[in-house]
Order: sequence, then structure tokens, then C-alpha cells
Amino acid sequence: MKSLPTIDNMFQKIKPYQQSESGKKQQVTQMFNQIAKRYDALNRLVSAGSDIRWRNKVVGIVKKHQPVNVLDVATGTGDLAIALAKTNAEQIIGLDVAKNMLEVAEQKITKKNLLNVSMVSGDAESLPYSVNTFDAVTVSFGVRNFENLELGLTEIQRVLKENGLLVILETSVPAKFPFKQGYKCYTKYLMPAITLLFSKDKKAYQYLSKSANNFPSGASFCNILEKIGFNNVKCMPQTMGVATIYVAKK
Repeated sequence: MKSLPTIDNMFQKIKPYQQSESGKKQQVTQMFNQIAKRYDALNRLVSAGSDIRWRNKVVGIVKKHQPVNVLDVATGTGDLAIALAKTNAEQIIGLDVAKNMLEVAEQKITKKNLLNVSMVSGDAESLPYSVNTFDAVTVSFGVRNFENLELGLTEIQRVLKENGLLVILETSVPAKFPFKQGYKCYTKYLMPAITLLFSKDKKAYQYLSKSANNFPSGASFCNILEKIGFNNVKCMPQTMGVATIYVAKK
């Protein structure tokens, strides 16, 4: 498979701590470990609660596929993995590199007494599973944090079964006026101000807005999925385009 050089040019050089010599993966892990206990509240506030509705749409799409087992990559605090219990899948695994985020997720699972949902510490770019393992793979606000997007997506394709379903929920930039201009102002000025209420780590939260603005969303990301080898790729903008759900098959 040919490499996708445009990916690196678009966004992969954006890191939480640009002056640090450590790689993006290490920096992202550090950042999310630091904000793990405040992450859910931050999501609710920044998205005005819309992230819950978007995840429920992902659950509806996955449920129609009737999966037996599902892998939620970059699961964070497990919101999507836990919501996927509604699909009645026999096994739902949430995977993430940030152990503090997984601890929060495990507390939620215990509280809800969910027997079919479990958490695993792991790297999205080196998934600890065999070829053709999962009926469906999901990612919620995680692909833009991959250090190597091509490798991460290729790994997801590898562990999916033939005709397996991939559903990705990710931030995106609205294309139409005046939503595009409003979104730019929101992510540049208002979002950093809001996020600073949760942490004094200004550089980390600047990364969240920069990575959102520079991620190759919409048709650009659909093209990347197709180049990786996914079929039947579709994108569904949400809430005037501030987020997008991508659906594809192996």
C-alpha cells in the first residue's frame, strides 16, 4: 500500500507540547492522563451536550449491523463503549493508551454493572488482536490523536472481519457561511477560555482546538479511508458540520 504523504502535511505534526522532543503519542497520552477526571465535564461543556446525541447516533448505526463483538478504539473514559451496550453485542472492548482515562471508564462500568463491556490498555497503532477479529470497530474523537493516522486506520482494517463495520465520530469544520466563520472564532477564542476552567495546561488545550481545525475532515477524510482500502465510505455531518460521523466497510 502506498503511503499517504498529504496526511502528515495536514495535521500530524500538531502536538500538545510543540517544544517537547517526545513524540505525539507520548504527549497525547500525558495530556489525557492529566485531564482524565475532568474530561467528561469538558466534553459536555464544549459541545453543549451534543456529544451525547452524536454517540447515540453511532450506537444506532452499529446496532443495525448486529455485531457480536465490537472494539472501541481510543475509548477514553468509555462513553461510547458503554453506550454500545445498547447494541446487545456479546463483547464490547474499549482500548486506550491513557491508563487514567481507563480507570474512569472502569468505574462507570462497575457502577452500571455491565458484564459485556471491558477496558484494555493498548495502542491504536499496534492493536493486540488477530486478523478478522471484530464485527465492528468504532472511534469517538480519537483518530485525530493518532500519531500515524495511516497506520492506525490500517490496524483497524486488519482486525475487522470481512464486511466488518467501521464507524468514526470526529470533529470537523463547517463548510458553509456563517457556520464556518463562527466555528473558527469559537475554537480559537472561546474554546480555549472554557477549557482553561478545567486545567492550567494552556498548551494542551490549544492542541485540542488546533487539531480539530486541521484534521482532514469531510470528503478529505473519506478519501483517506478509501485509499486505506475501506469500501462504501459515507460521511454524515452533525450539528451544522461541527462533527461528522464516517461509516465504512472492510
